[in-house]
Amino acid sequence: MPVILYEVRDHIAFITINRPEVMNALNREAWEGLAHAWERVRDDPEVRSAIVTGAGDKAFSAGADLKEMARLDAETGQGEATSRRWSDALTAVEVWKPIIAAINGYCLAGGMEFALMCDFRIAAEHATFALTEVTIGGIPGTGGAQRLVRLVPFTHALELLMVGDRISAQEAFRIGLVNQVVPQSQLMPRAEALARRLNRNAPLSVQAVKEAAYRGLEMSLPQGLRMEGLLLEKLQHTEDNREGPRAFVEKRPPVFKGR
Repeated sequence: MPVILYEVRDHIAFITINRPEVMNALNREAWEGLAHAWERVRDDPEVRSAIVTGAGDKAFSAGADLKEMARLDAETGQGEATSRRWSDALTAVEVWKPIIAAINGYCLAGGMEFALMCDFRIAAEHATFALTEVTIGGIPGTGGAQRLVRLVPFTHALELLMVGDRISAQEAFRIGLVNQVVPQSQLMPRAEALARRLNRNAPLSVQAVKEAAYRGLEMSLPQGLRMEGLLLEKLQHTEDNREGPRAFVEKRPPVFKGR
């Protein structure tokens, strides 16, 4: 069985980390497979959103495969560097389509960093979260520190980063780390419901507003406003931009085609 499962249904890409026997730990093959999955989501016009989860009901991902890293380090002295190269390949792929993490258990270290790459996080009630790298002599090396401080209040981010303790799904919701907490049985249905709601909107508009939001974090307000204007100008030449007002006037649901 492949370590990354990929399936498309109803314009939704379902991506599953398939290593339940090791709590879906991320080895080189998994990082490579995730980077490839990201590219497929980005490049497939039939895909409008994606849901990422872990196989089984115990773990989204417990983080990097430390056994593999130790073995590679013993063989080549580059275990951590090799792991980072694969994770860098994943984060380098800009996917402007909405991505939902369905967090079905342990979400630790590199697994939590991977969840932070997603736009929405829905957690099962039994899920736990931690960035544990400082407890083993490292730091989050896949964007964890950078993304977390942009997502939750700074003092909460520092505590998670510098202490390394686990927090519950309920605490993650309280500080704004996750969007929803649901019973395990409702995790995938709730993630799919969100994906379908997103997919009802004009796909190019959803992608453009995601790009505007993320790129705007690194810009001044005047720069961000100029960028929004350029994105809007591009949308005004699309079929979907004409379909929305037409459907409103005709009092019917719009039929967006992503072009």
